[in-house]
This record gives sequence, structure tokens and C-alpha cells, in this order.
Amino acid sequence: MAGAQIRLRYSGLILFLFKLFSVGTGLVFTLIITRNVTPAEYGVYGNLSDILSYFTLTSSIIPFWVTRFTARQRQGAAETGLILNIIVAFISATIYLVTLSWIMDSLRISREYLPTYIVGSLIIIGNHIVAVLEATLYSKHPETLGFGLFIFEVSRVIIGFLLLIILKLGLIGAIIGLSAASFIQSIFYLLKYLLREFEWRIRWDYAKEWFKASILNVYSIISGRMLTLANLFLFIYAGNLSRAYYGAALSIALIIGYSSSLAFALYPKLLLKSDTGHEDVALSMKMVLMFAVPMTLGAIVLSEDILSLLSVSYAQAKPVLITLSIDSLLSSFSSIFGSIVGGTEKFDADVKIRYRDIVRSRLFLLLTLNYVQAAMVTLPIYIILASARLSALEAAIYLALINMVVNAILTLARYIIARRCLEFNMPWLNIAKYFGASLAMSLILYVFQTPARLTIVVPKILFGGFMYFLILLIIDRETRETLKSAIKRGYEKHF
Repeated sequence: MAGAQIRLRYSGLILFLFKLFSVGTGLVFTLIITRNVTPAEYGVYGNLSDILSYFTLTSSIIPFWVTRFTARQRQGAAETGLILNIIVAFISATIYLVTLSWIMDSLRISREYLPTYIVGSLIIIGNHIVAVLEATLYSKHPETLGFGLFIFEVSRVIIGFLLLIILKLGLIGAIIGLSAASFIQSIFYLLKYLLREFEWRIRWDYAKEWFKASILNVYSIISGRMLTLANLFLFIYAGNLSRAYYGAALSIALIIGYSSSLAFALYPKLLLKSDTGHEDVALSMKMVLMFAVPMTLGAIVLSEDILSLLSVSYAQAKPVLITLSIDSLLSSFSSIFGSIVGGTEKFDADVKIRYRDIVRSRLFLLLTLNYVQAAMVTLPIYIILASARLSALEAAIYLALINMVVNAILTLARYIIARRCLEFNMPWLNIAKYFGASLAMSLILYVFQTPARLTIVVPKILFGGFMYFLILLIIDRETRETLKSAIKRGYEKHF
């Protein structure tokens, strides 16, 4: 069975490593764009991304159900999901193209960029196709999403280089590059993994239930959009400099969140077999925190150096990065608790899905917490920003602090809900060892103060990681045994 074949450590590590790889390729792709388009055109690029984000919201609705149905061995779920999401993609792209003229006029966007915005419709289609293919693979072979990410990242860098640097196509070349990379990723998924498994049995009864139950997806999407209002308030009341401080710090803190990918295979495994999932939860918790804890403390100690790499002017946003780093660590906990709730929920165990069961489910309760979080963040920050005269840095710090405090409260709430879904024990001893090794690493990094230059900071980060794992190997027997097992498997496989 698919669930039995899912390897938590292997799948999580593959995706985690390729996500870290994507940080570098993402930077390269951004540099290719910024050095071959004008600042005004780069602003248009950001604006197009914002607009397209609204037309790709529907891309996750069908895939959500495809993952759940495929994990439970429902025949025809993958094929039905692919056909439906392609239909949804073309509908969404058509609406985008029909309203494009009005959108550009409303935002006062020059008509010279019309061809670029038209090509942007390909991103909508590609996003929908990739989403449903990944949803299918997620439930069977989650590690393949890491390989797909690698294909996408390498493709967009190579195509971006050809179109922007060699052919000098400018901004439209960047959009074509992103679109082409998505389609190459889709072809990779189909040819390498899925086409030979498809039986092309379309189940319209599934489609009926999925669209009926999509109220759950819409409920989730709205809460996410509400939470982004806080960032909008920061821009309106504190200005673009405050938003820049917050955005720079957030871009670093989000990398800590990549550690959550180490547990991303937990969800499909629990969907198939949740009654014995307590061991999988403990393993996932250890894997995530083994990386999240040192990444958090490392970001705190090196906060000023890392921000200076972006720009010297961002160095003063150090308090924002420290706060958001802790917030990202809390989110790593929350992601595991969310996987437990979603993976053990059985309101859709039968093909027939009832509204009453959805509303009474713990998954619905978990999504409701997102509305609570949005209210607890947006209302206070609105009141503070609208009534107090704060500097750009102070405003960014306030938003970061509010986010962190609210996240801490709701992480505890998610933990309580998860414990009601599945009995599991927190690996406190392992967590203590991770913090101990991380504190020792942080002390070493703090003592050796160095100039904030790329050629120095990056090796310093790598040195810190080496010291952390060296200390952890000394104090933790489980880590030593895991390393020995990995070396043994690698030797047996290649020799």
C-alpha cells in the first residue's frame, strides 16, 4: 500500500534539501531579472505576481481532495482531479484575460505591458496543473515533489538566462521563463511517475462531492487573505520603509519554516493509517526541530550580519528578524499539529461528504483558529498604527511582536486539538538536546565577530551548522545511530 511505502525521513529530507537549494536558485533568477530590466519594469513584475495570486487561489481546491482520496486508495481520484483542475485553470485564465483591460486601467498600468500581462495567463494554467499533479504524488511518493522542485528551479534559471541575457527579451522573457518552467515540471511528473499509473477512470460522483465540500477550501482561503491585511496596514500607515524592514526580515525568517518540510510526509501517511501514527508524529517532531531550533538561534545570533547581506540599511531591522525567527519556530510546531488534525480527520472517509460533518470536524475548528489569528493580529496593529506616531522600524517591530505572541497562543490551541485527534508524546528530551547544542553553536558564533560580507557570513553559517551537528553527535545517541544507519545504507547501495 502507498502509505506503507512512504518514508518519513527520506521524503522530508529530500524536500528540505531542495527547498534550501531553491533559495540559491531563486536569488540567481531574481538577479537575472533585476539586472536585465529597469526598476520600473521590476515593479510591474511584482504587480503582475500580486494580480496573478488572486487568479491562482482556485488551484488548491481540487488538489486538497485529490490528496485525501488518493491516499485512501480511491480509484480514479487522480485522473478526475487532473481533468477538473485543467477545466478550472482555463476558466480562471479566461476570467483573467476578460477582466485584464479593466484591471490595467484601474491600476493605471501602461498598455505597453499588455503582452506581458497576457502571457501571465500561462502561469495561471501551469500553476493549476502542477498543483493537482503534486497532490497525487504527495499521497503516494512525497519525495518526488523535491525532485520536481529541482526541475522547476533549474529550468527557470536556464530559460531565464537564455531569454533575458542571450535573447534580450526583457520582462516578458521572465514571465515566459516562469511559465515554461512550470510546464516542464508538469511533464516531468507525468512522464516519470504518473502516466503509467493512470487508468483514466473519470469519477463525476467525486467531482460533485469535491465541489460541494469546497466550502472548506474557500473558508481556508479567506482566512489567509484576512491575515495579509496586517501587512497592508503597515504599508498604509507606516510607509514603504517600514514594509521594507518587515519584508526583509520575513524573507530570512521564512527559511526557518522550510524545516517543516521534513514532516510533510506525515499527512498522507496518517490519512491512510492514523491509528498507529503516534510513532510517526514523534519521528516527524524530532526531524523538524533538529533543524528548526539551530536555524532559529543561528538567525538570532547572526541577524545583523544576515540582514546586511541584503542591504546595510536593513541591519537595523535586527529586532524584527529576531522576533520573526521565534515566530517561524512556533509555526514549525503548528505545521505538525495541523498535519495531525488533517491526517486523522475522517469526515470524508466515505465518498459522500456531508456539510454537517464538515462543520463538526476538528479540521474545520483548526481552520477557524486562522480567523481568530487574523482578528488578533489585524485589529491591534490597526489600532496601534492608526493612533500612535511610530517610526518605520518601531511599526515593523510592533507587527512582528503581535504576530509572535498570537502565534504562541494559537500554537498551544492547535496542540490541544491535535492531542484530541491522536495520542502522542512530545520528545522533550530530544528538544532539550537540540536547544543545548544550538546554544553552544550560538555562543561560538557570537564570540567570533566578523565583517558582514557574503564571503565571510556564508562560511560562518556553514561552520555553525557543522559545530551544531558535531555537538549533537556527541550528546545524542539517536543522532549517532541515525548517521551510522545512513552511512551503512549508502555504502550497501553504491558498493
